[in-house]
Amino acid sequence: MKRRSIILGCGSYLPDNIVTNDMLAERVDTSDEWITSRSGIRQRHIAPPEQLTSDLALKASERALEHAGVDASEIDILIVATTTPDRTFPATATKVQTKLGMTNGAAFDIQAVCSGFIYALSVGDNFIKAEQADTVVVVGAETFSRILDWEDRGTCVLFGDGAGAVVLQNANEDDLEIEVGDTGHNRGRGILSTHLHSNGATNDLLYVDGGPSSTGTVGHVRMNGKEVFRHAVNNLASIVDETLEANGLCTDDIDWLVPHQANKRILDSTAKKLGLSPDRVVVTVDRHANTSAASIPLALDEAVKDGRIKRGDLVLMEAMGGGLTWGSGLVRW
Repeated sequence: MKRRSIILGCGSYLPDNIVTNDMLAERVDTSDEWITSRSGIRQRHIAPPEQLTSDLALKASERALEHAGVDASEIDILIVATTTPDRTFPATATKVQTKLGMTNGAAFDIQAVCSGFIYALSVGDNFIKAEQADTVVVVGAETFSRILDWEDRGTCVLFGDGAGAVVLQNANEDDLEIEVGDTGHNRGRGILSTHLHSNGATNDLLYVDGGPSSTGTVGHVRMNGKEVFRHAVNNLASIVDETLEANGLCTDDIDWLVPHQANKRILDSTAKKLGLSPDRVVVTVDRHANTSAASIPLALDEAVKDGRIKRGDLVLMEAMGGGLTWGSGLVRW
């Protein structure tokens, strides 16, 4: 009897402080028109100094558990995907663990930058499939504003802070209403597949120029925007094709694409390359900016809570981040 992960609930949290493009223009050599035309971003949420990544992750996790109807005592594994941990160690997830009241199992962080949530989702899914966990909380949380160079208008205008979470739970395939297509691929409810990639040869396209081992400093984000854009469109279209092929599906089968919210131009170019209608793409980048590992669960939660994503919908999530890393997750909601 095979096991499968279903997404039982989701939740998200954004800091109260909203910074518009016009507000940024007061401190950076930029303008609302310059930012919007290049990225589609109009505002972002910025956490105050006293609010840490673990605080954002905690709120998103609490909301996801409430939505799922699951108590913290039921959690076997808690995974936090983040590039901006509270400390170098211990893992930010362990702080969230104790504040949630999770007393069993294990908590740890994953670092794959903007692809972090997809990587964490894949790990959580595989814990369940391997019968090492029944309930897993997967969180993407960032205070990305802490690693921005506010003198670099090419990067500082693109990012924001936030957190999103999902609750995964085991469901035996025999207990699911399974629909098998002509290819014989299983299309029932739950996580159908995840796909992960990385290419370390492209490390210098998007990185932070600091770290405990190299400089002893936190450092700031550095990016070759043109090359990142080119790789993003190609890699994201490729990972979508790979995912659909693995499941015997085509683009028309997708109800919703929930992509990493990096740049509206990347989202539009990817959708065009796939032949996917823009009205089937969940977009929050205009209001959230790029929240790295938090962007997909933030967008997912919004689309679930406002009723766009419904039970039975086929949802494709995909992301690319520094490394370069990229990945996807296909879910029957």
